[in-house]
Order: sequence, then structure tokens, then C-alpha cells
Amino acid sequence: MKTSNSHVYEYENLKSTKPLLSFEEGTDLTAWKKEAKAKLTELLGLPLKECEPKLEIEYKKEQEDCTEYRFTVETEPDYLVPCHLLVPKGVEKAPLTICLSGHGSGMHIALGAPKNEADQKSIDGWIHRAMAPRAVKEGRCALVIEARNFGESSLEGIGTSCTEASKIAILMGRTVIGERVWDAMKILDAVAENFSEVDMTDIVCTGNSGGGTATYYLAAMDERITAAAPSCSVCSYEASIAAMPHCLCNHIPSIRKYFEMPDLAGLIAPRKLVIAAGAEDKIFPIEPTKQGFEKIKLIYKAAGAENNCALEVGEKGHLNYADQLWKKLHEMGV
Repeated sequence: MKTSNSHVYEYENLKSTKPLLSFEEGTDLTAWKKEAKAKLTELLGLPLKECEPKLEIEYKKEQEDCTEYRFTVETEPDYLVPCHLLVPKGVEKAPLTICLSGHGSGMHIALGAPKNEADQKSIDGWIHRAMAPRAVKEGRCALVIEARNFGESSLEGIGTSCTEASKIAILMGRTVIGERVWDAMKILDAVAENFSEVDMTDIVCTGNSGGGTATYYLAAMDERITAAAPSCSVCSYEASIAAMPHCLCNHIPSIRKYFEMPDLAGLIAPRKLVIAAGAEDKIFPIEPTKQGFEKIKLIYKAAGAENNCALEVGEKGHLNYADQLWKKLHEMGV
């Protein structure tokens, strides 16, 4: 189709281009993983600047059902990431859930600690956005990380400032997704070193929307994640990220040249992967998500772990389907 509309041309070009590292039936998964991991690392702009992930505790509070630690971790020289760790009462050691926030006013939403009326409406209206208290109810420690450009890490100290920061990162050969993955990996190093209460052999990572996106990439990059549970975030680049307006922090230069989003599940397999999707989600459409999950099932079959992946479809739209995620994780033995 000839056109003078450059937007249409770019999109049609993407649709007609087969990713160079797309996983196909019969592919040697072990060899593919090695090549794919190296390429994804490069595309994310990793590694970043190395430093010892120094952890500084700011306070410790006793809550009714848990002990709350507030701390920072230096993940790059002079860059501090605010975090909270909730440790259930009455346990010597408990498994960990990493709760990654999506676009919003900040990580306090994941803590269920609204700062104003708008926050309270956000928690009330977006089902299960308070992920950390839910994890504690599951008998797990909950690690909440302030994502780059969200909340305290944003330009104004609340809300989001992803677009301009993403532009700057790209100028330096970095990506915001890569930075968020890097931070989480370094924070896991620091938590393992400083909190004996945390069982690092059992780590669930979950999040909705942008938090689900970060969950998916983190699980692909860090094998310490034993189960990934992203909500309303895993679809295809063609049908979601490229097809409609999305925040620039979702974009990774050249990624669609090499992968479609479902291919990256090959870097998670055979570890557990439960994907939640909304039947009425307008920005991560359900039919392409279902189609992509067929590729994911093919990958997990190649890994000999067909029962370790699942797609849970919620009846509504762009929400955190935590009940369905946890139910399926329990069925998988988590």
C-alpha cells in the first residue's frame, strides 16, 4: 500500500517485519536463550554504572501484622532508590513478593498508604493496587520499590515524569525499563545481604500495567524470580505499544526488530509465569494477548514446563487481577 502518511508507513513497516530472534517451533531453546539474553541486555542499555548497592535504613515501624522497614539503596553512584519492606509478624523467614507500581502518584499506593483523597480513590477504584498488604496476607514479605520517574523518584516528587526522562535516557543509550530492571536487581542484592528474614529462594514478582511490564522484563533478566505475575501488560508490540499512544517508558529502541513481546517469555521459562489480562482492556487488547499466549505456551512446551504458564482473563478492563493471579499461583504450588 502506497501512502504519504508517514505514521501509517511506519506501522505497516513494523507489521510486515518478522523479528530476527522470534522463537519458532523446533528452535534449540538453550541456544536461543543465550543469544536472546545477550540481545535483550544490549537493547535495555545494560549494564548501568556499577557501585556497591549500599542500603541505608531510614526507619523501622511495627504495624499490626508486619514490621515495616523504610530504606534507600544506592543502585548507581549517587542514585538512591526509596524502598519499603514489610515482614510478616511471627516468622523467622518468609518468602518474598516484589510489588512493582505502575503509572501513578508513587509507591505509597502499593503500600496502601494514601497521601490524599485522590490516592484513596485510586486505591478504591483500581482493584488490588495495594499489593504489599495483600502479599503480607499471603504470609510473604513485600518489597515495594519506587520506580524511576514515579512518585518520589519523579521530577516533582509525586506523580510521573517518564517522557522527558526517557528521552534523556535514550540519548545516553539507556532505557527507563532497563533502569527499573537494574534497580530491582541491585535492590535484591541489598535485601539478600541485609534482611535474614527474607527467603531469597522463593520470590514472586507482580505488578499492574507499567508495574507488570517491569515484572516481565525483570523476570526475563533475573533468574532469582521464581514466579512472575504481570497484570494488564503482556500483549504484543504490534497490537499495543505500536498501535496506540503509550508512555515513552514502554519503548525500547529496536526491540521489535528482534522480538515480539511473547518471545521474551523464553527467558522466563521454565520458571512460573501467570499473566492476567482484562477482557475489556483498551490499551492491552485481549485478542492479541490470547494470540501471544499461544506462542508462550509453545515456548514452555519446548522447555518441558507446559504447566508452568497460564493466562487469567478478568471480566473488566485495565485492573490488577490479584485474586486470579494468586489463585493460579497457589494452584502452581507457590
